[in-house]
Amino acid sequence: MWVPAPLPGMSDSGPRQVDDPDYHSRNHTAAQTCGWTANALRGEGRCYKNTFYGIQSHRCIQMTPVVNCNERCVFCWRDHQGHSYELDGVEWDDPEAVVEASIELQRQLLSGFGGNDQVPREAFEEAMEPRHVAISLDGEPTLYPYLPELIKAFHDHGITTFLVSNGTRPEMLADCDPTQLYVSVDAADRATFDDVVGATEDDAWDRLVDTLDVLAAKGETRTVLRTTVLQGFNDHHPEWYAGMYDRADADFVELKAYMHVGHSRGRLDRSAMPDHEEVLAFTGAVQEYLPTHPVLRDVEDSRVALLARDEDTWVPKLKGGSEFWNGPDEAGVD
Repeated sequence: MWVPAPLPGMSDSGPRQVDDPDYHSRNHTAAQTCGWTANALRGEGRCYKNTFYGIQSHRCIQMTPVVNCNERCVFCWRDHQGHSYELDGVEWDDPEAVVEASIELQRQLLSGFGGNDQVPREAFEEAMEPRHVAISLDGEPTLYPYLPELIKAFHDHGITTFLVSNGTRPEMLADCDPTQLYVSVDAADRATFDDVVGATEDDAWDRLVDTLDVLAAKGETRTVLRTTVLQGFNDHHPEWYAGMYDRADADFVELKAYMHVGHSRGRLDRSAMPDHEEVLAFTGAVQEYLPTHPVLRDVEDSRVALLARDEDTWVPKLKGGSEFWNGPDEAGVD
C-alpha cells in the first residue's frame, strides 16, 4: 500500500495524512470496504441505509477526502492519533482527482470478489460501477477546502452523495448540497458535549448550534441528524434532543447505538453499548417531544432507529424504475 511521506516537521513515527493499514489511499483520499458492501455482494444482507433510504450497499463507496478530525469523540472506533496532523502542509488534490481516486480505490478493494463463488457475476459487475458514496469513513470532511465542488463532481459522475459531518464548519455546509446531509448531534447540552465529543476547538458547540440553522435553511437537500447513543453518558433529557432536531427542521432523525469496537474499547466499557430495545426506548422518549416525526422505523441488526415525517423515506431517484438506474450517462445526479 502507498504510504505518504511525513509532513514537514514530522518524524517518521508521527501522525500521517493516511496511516490506517486497513485504508487504501491516494494522497489524502482514503477508502475502505464497508462490511455491508461485502455482505451485500455475497447475498448476506444490506446496510440499514438500504432499508431506510434505498442505497444499494454493494454499489456504495465508503471514503473520506481528509482523515484529520477536529473532535476526539470517546465512542469513535478510530485511533485519535491519526486525526491530529497539521493541515498546513497538505497539497490538496482537485475534486475530480478525488472522485477518480475514490472509484479506483473501490474497484481495487472489491476486485477479489470477482473470483468468489458466493458472488453473482452481475452483482460484482454492478459493484465495479458504484452509484453511491458515503463521505464518512474517517476524519471531518468539511476540512477539505473543495468539498462543495467534490460533491458536484460525484454527481456529475452519476453518483449520489451521503455526507456526514460533525457540524463544526457551518459556513462550509451552507455551500454543500449532497443528496443527503448528515450532522452528528451527540449531546443536547454543552457539558455532555464536552465530555462525549472532546472537541479540539473552543467554539465547536456554538458552531454546531449554528449548523442547525444552516440545515433548517436547506431546500432540496435531504437532512438527517444522527445521535450515537451511549448508555449512561448522553441518553438523558430527550426533550432537549427534540428541541435541537426541531430547530434544524431535519427531514430524518437517526438514533444509533454506540458499538464497542476498535479503539473505543480503550476509552469506554462495554456497558456503554445499549441494546436495541434501549435505543428504541430512548427514541420513543424523544418522539414524544417531536410530533412532526410520527413515523418510527428500526433495523435491529444495526441497533438503529429512524424518526421520519412520513412512511416514504427513500431517496426518490433510488426507487425502482427511476431513470437513475439507467446509468450515469443517462441520469446524472442533481
